[in-house]
Amino acid sequence: MVLAPLFFILLGWIQIDVVIWQHLRDTLLSHLLWNTVQLVAGVAIGVLVLGVGLAWAVTQWEFPGRRFYEWALMLPLAMPAYVLAFVYLGLFDYSGPVQGLWRNWVDPDAQLIDVRSTWMVITVLVLVLYPYVYLLSRSAFLMQNRAIYDAAQLLGLSQQQIFWRLALPIARPAVVAGTTLALMETLSDFGTVAIFNYDTFTTAIYKAWFDYFSLSTASQLASLLLLFVLMLLLTERYLRGRTRYYSDPVLHQQRSALNRTQRGILLLFINVILILAFFMPVTQLLIWSMESAQSVFDPSYLNLVARTLWLGVSAVLVTVSAALALAFARRYFNIPIVNHAVTVATLGYALPGSVLAVGIMFVFVTADKISLSVINLFTETSAHSLFMGTVWALLLAYLIRFMAVAYGPLDSGLQKIRFEFAEAAQTLGASRIGVLKEIYLPLLRPGFFTAATLVLVDVMKEMPATLLLRPFGWDTLAVKIYELTSEGEWKLAALPAITLVLVGMIPVYLLMQRAITPTSLTQNHSLSKEPGI
Repeated sequence: MVLAPLFFILLGWIQIDVVIWQHLRDTLLSHLLWNTVQLVAGVAIGVLVLGVGLAWAVTQWEFPGRRFYEWALMLPLAMPAYVLAFVYLGLFDYSGPVQGLWRNWVDPDAQLIDVRSTWMVITVLVLVLYPYVYLLSRSAFLMQNRAIYDAAQLLGLSQQQIFWRLALPIARPAVVAGTTLALMETLSDFGTVAIFNYDTFTTAIYKAWFDYFSLSTASQLASLLLLFVLMLLLTERYLRGRTRYYSDPVLHQQRSALNRTQRGILLLFINVILILAFFMPVTQLLIWSMESAQSVFDPSYLNLVARTLWLGVSAVLVTVSAALALAFARRYFNIPIVNHAVTVATLGYALPGSVLAVGIMFVFVTADKISLSVINLFTETSAHSLFMGTVWALLLAYLIRFMAVAYGPLDSGLQKIRFEFAEAAQTLGASRIGVLKEIYLPLLRPGFFTAATLVLVDVMKEMPATLLLRPFGWDTLAVKIYELTSEGEWKLAALPAITLVLVGMIPVYLLMQRAITPTSLTQNHSLSKEPGI
């Protein structure tokens, strides 16, 4: 199922619409490439600086409120990028309140900032995506033994030299992994760039599909976007290489003290980041929601929420069941062909939603042609489309895209269950179904909960695949936000947006509860030898 959409995307090059491609070449293609390169480079630099810097600060320095900031810096993970984008556009656009006050106070003709610019798109994505690098870098720094820092200081190295020559090289695999995740999200983003009218491959795919009515051109653009993703994954693999890093963690790390000026600068920097990335947009969404609640909160909105939840729950049932089957297959048939198959089956998370939507649409168009030709061959009735325009396309997209999200917690939980438990139960007369019901399922309950929660939240926030594949009338909260923001209705979009933010707080809370600590690392010494995530 993962490979079929990719196969059909590549088949899209068989039929090339010369007129559309000439138009794209003359007007848009070079612009798309340059915008994509700028976006990837800017986000990479931004998430590296913020993620690594903040992780180093909370793990190595002692300052007031450190424990609070250590988990609060993960809060922007709950904020969908397209939500932060329309809040910033509503606040800082030329006709927005901030620039309106600036013109009243300073100069009636002055423009404070150009919000519809490349640097603003990069800023929004960096503020939302830096927690990927922060979370993994923080874990990597906590795993490093303080004794190597003390030895370096005795040899005359300063704090800056210790960071650049010891701490950062040892944490490199985690830093590269977090940056790769952030850049994959950048390449797959549609909502943010669409709100800012910033042309990238995802917006071009949408235009080719809905404006030019050319599914083949959309698939060809999708294959070019896949090249960027492949280059990114190969770069991550190259940077990680075969190097392995070993550092025995210690239970109690002695953090360095800061003077008053250093503490003030650090606290100011952290608070500015948190305000810009989370607290300010949440406050503005709450204000807009209260102003528009009466006109938005009606039976149609409740139906919208119910439809979103129905899609999420259906995707959870399908995806978690398939992920459980993969986890058991890998456990009981631990042979290379099965391991490689499971790896391929969980690659869908690396596929941008727009690319996946184009591939699935090709699959369903082909399936419809075959099924309808068979039906017409044996009956005289005219059959309607069986697959296109149905909810099955959405569920298939969610299954492929979020399989890795569900597989991770289930496989991790399954690895903690010893084979001896099942063998003892079978010795006592239990059947295989009985072992599954009485041993595995109860012990896997935490993994089930985590997997289901993560898939549910990701499905509710997913915009590109839902926007491209949804049946007529099957709007979700994410799609409604896109439709309202494309018309400039910021206040009306606030209520569904704050709903998604509150739902997004659930996995962030789980991350906070399960955040890696020095204690857990020493209890699981094998984790300290893992080079990646």
